[in-house]
Amino acid sequence: MKINSLSSRLLHLFYPHNCEGCGSDVVFDSQLLCARCRHRLPETNFFGQANNPVEKLFYGRVNIQQAGAAFYFTKDSLLQHLMIQLKYRGNKEAGYFLGRMLGTILSACKKYADIDALVPLPLNPRKEQSRGYNQAALLCEGVHQVWAKPVLPDAITRTRFTETQTRQNRLSRWQNMDGVFAVTDASALRNRHILLIDDVITTGATLEACSSSLLAVEGVRVSIGAAAYTV
Repeated sequence: MKINSLSSRLLHLFYPHNCEGCGSDVVFDSQLLCARCRHRLPETNFFGQANNPVEKLFYGRVNIQQAGAAFYFTKDSLLQHLMIQLKYRGNKEAGYFLGRMLGTILSACKKYADIDALVPLPLNPRKEQSRGYNQAALLCEGVHQVWAKPVLPDAITRTRFTETQTRQNRLSRWQNMDGVFAVTDASALRNRHILLIDDVITTGATLEACSSSLLAVEGVRVSIGAAAYTV
């Protein structure tokens, strides 16, 4: 034990592992943030709250069982920094870390106890190849590490490339997503309660379109979970 501890300290001395939030080296090698920065992440508490703002996004649009997001996403925040690291800086650990945080919250929530499987919101293959991975799939892997639900990464796919939606209004986003998703493995989904996972929820148009395709499979129920919700 002492040898392992000494080896760990020497490794940290020559290859320091710093907190992604504040730069402190008071952080375990398996953690992305120190304890202080983890407490800075603004939790929503949506998953245990009926009629929360995320669920209301889908009212009258698609039949979702329940929905929520772990944290609030605001401009120039620590969470925005983590999302930039995940989506544009190739930092896969940011996805695993946020997934573990999300999974810890979900595993303690009775409303989600009957989830059968996790499905990451798919990227178009062209965009996934350019990025090197699907960030929602990394989130799913992180969730799975702390909440032992099976992951179905190939049950649904995107059939065409869509342009970025960050500058589009709600109607344009909805029209842009029409007919984008197609189920590829209905047998893996049939009669199961699926948790559809995404990184950040804004208008919900993409998740609505994907959920509609999943719900076309016999017996499927869909809930939604995300790392963050845009305020």
